[in-house]
Amino acid sequence: MSEEQTVTYELDGEIALVGLNRPDKRNCFNPTVMTQLREAIERAGQEAKCGIIFGHGDNFCAGLDLRWAAENWKAGRSQRLPFPFNRHTYFEEMARGNIPFIAALHGATLGGGLETAAAAHIRVADETAFFALPEGTRGIFIGGGGSVRVARLLGFARMQDMMLTGRVLRPDEAERYGIVQYVVPKGQAMAKAKELALKICQNAPLSNFAITNSLPRLQDMSYDDGLFFERMVAEYTRSPESITRLNQFLDKTAPRVRMPE
Repeated sequence: MSEEQTVTYELDGEIALVGLNRPDKRNCFNPTVMTQLREAIERAGQEAKCGIIFGHGDNFCAGLDLRWAAENWKAGRSQRLPFPFNRHTYFEEMARGNIPFIAALHGATLGGGLETAAAAHIRVADETAFFALPEGTRGIFIGGGGSVRVARLLGFARMQDMMLTGRVLRPDEAERYGIVQYVVPKGQAMAKAKELALKICQNAPLSNFAITNSLPRLQDMSYDDGLFFERMVAEYTRSPESITRLNQFLDKTAPRVRMPE
């Protein structure tokens, strides 16, 4: 019997569309989802210039499949999710992989779903999205890098509040607190994500890689080390394509930066 297809993959030009596909379970994670998601993200890194992760059905992702967890943990099996702590988890493969990822969010974006969104580089939410970290009410703790990535978006105090009280954030609050960068009308998250992805695909791939992989690491460094590392990355990113693009600007064949309308 073939394995259930819990993650979809489609290549739309230079954009990889990665979809969580357990709509009847609010796209909750179990080992099958995590394995297939890692494989899809790795594939995207080889075939596309930008990726979009989204959820099929009415929700992005409501986090861990609690029925699976209860059955497995009660049976005395390992309480750990199936991958060791290294960059080969799907979280790290997306956060620091080959290409930028955009999360298109709607409906429930909870627990591990919020951790997944935080591993993307840009987050777009429609007006139906809502955000929470309910692990405290379930007697568990986050395990997908949220204590690092979500805390850096929200700030430590707000994240602690959400985990202790079960607070749920609306899209406008999520934008104000830094969880998402864009809020759009209901049903428009994917369209906005594709619009942004097309812009990202026009960048030099080496520049995109430097942006997604260097900036997070710079936040971990001291002031002096950060400046030194920045200089090294700037030299590394310079390439023949850089010269071509600079000449296009000088020849007035490249688009100019203008005031938004």
